[in-house]
Amino acid sequence: QSFQGSHGRAYLFNSVVNVGCGPAEQRLLLTGLHSVADIFCQSCKTTLGWKYEQAFESSQKYKEGKFIIEMSHMVKDNGWD
Repeated sequence: QSFQGSHGRAYLFNSVVNVGCGPAEQRLLLTGLHSVADIFCQSCKTTLGWKYEQAFESSQKYKEGKFIIEMSHMVKDNGWD
């Protein structure tokens, strides 16, 4: 599925590594009200996206506990197609 971050296209992940998590806050996103926490790189502290803590609409519950990382923050390494 295609997801939208604040800076364009984003991807939904079940788990991530080397990220820290800020405090949760309620935000009204394109898909409704969610409780989310910003996630950031442990090394450089750049905000990468957010973690869905709670979804208030039943159709969005599948996102709970998952992470959004914006494509603009991903680094393409050698060997990727």
